[in-house]
Amino acid sequence: MELRHHALQALRLCDPDQKVALTLDLQARAASFSIASGTLDAPPDLPGRPKRPELLAHHQVARRSPATRIGRAVLLHAIAHIEFNAINLALDAVWRFCGMPRQYYLDWLRVAAEEARHFCLLRDHLRSQGYDYGDFPAHQGLWTMCEKTGGDVLARMALVPRTLEARGLDATPLIQRKLRQTGAADALAAADILETILRDEVGHVAIGNHWYRWLCERAGLNAEAHYTVLVQRHEAPQPKPPHNLEARRRAGFSETELAWLAYGENASHAPNASSFPGPTSS
Repeated sequence: MELRHHALQALRLCDPDQKVALTLDLQARAASFSIASGTLDAPPDLPGRPKRPELLAHHQVARRSPATRIGRAVLLHAIAHIEFNAINLALDAVWRFCGMPRQYYLDWLRVAAEEARHFCLLRDHLRSQGYDYGDFPAHQGLWTMCEKTGGDVLARMALVPRTLEARGLDATPLIQRKLRQTGAADALAAADILETILRDEVGHVAIGNHWYRWLCERAGLNAEAHYTVLVQRHEAPQPKPPHNLEARRRAGFSETELAWLAYGENASHAPNASSFPGPTSS
C-alpha cells in the first residue's frame, strides 16, 4: 500500500490508541512509501471516531471556569478533542488530494504525527486527574470545514490550517494565562503542555501558509486577495481578537494579512490600506 492509502486507513480508525499508533508508525516509515497517484474513492465512514465523547452543537457545549479542578478538566478535554480532530484533518490532507509534490504529503504526515503526540500529552494529563478522553461532550466544528473544502485543496489550505488552526495561536496564550493564575499544580502542568503545543502549531500553520501560497502561484492567483474570496465563499469565521501577531508572523502571515485580520471588511481603514487587495482584485 502507498502512503495515501495508509493515511486513509488511519483516518478510518475509530479507536484513539490505534489511530495514534498507526499515525506515528506511518510517520516513522514515511521515507519507505511511494505516493499514490490519481483520485481515491472516499468511503462513507469518515472520519473514524470513538463512540465517546458525545458530539453536540458548538453552543450546547458547556463552559466551566478553569479556577476549579473539574473546570480545568473540561477545558483540557476540549483541547484534547481539537487535537484528535487535528490528527484527522492532517490525515485527510494526505489521502484526499492527488497531484501534489511529495513534500506536501510528508509535511502533512508530520503534522498528523505531532497532533497525535499532542493528543497523548493531553490525554495523559486528563488521566492523571482522574478523567479520560470521552468523559465530557465535545463539538465537531473543525470537521465541518474539512467537508466544505473536500473538493478543493487550495480552499483546504486557506481555511483549515490558515484559519481554523491559526485561531489556536491566538487562544492558547490566553488559556495559559488563566491556568497559571490559579496557581494549582495541575494547571501549571497543563500550561506547560500548551506551550509545547503552541510551538508546534506555529509550524503547522506555516506549512498551511506555504502550500496555500504555492497553490496560488501555480494557479496565477494573488494569494492575499484570493483568501478573502474563499472566506466569503465558504463562510469561514473571522478570528476574534486579541490576535497573537508574533506567532502569526512566525507562521508566515504577511503584514497585509494581519491588517485584514484586524480590520476585516474595513481593511481600507488600516494604516497600510493602500496595499490591501480587496476580494475583487483576484
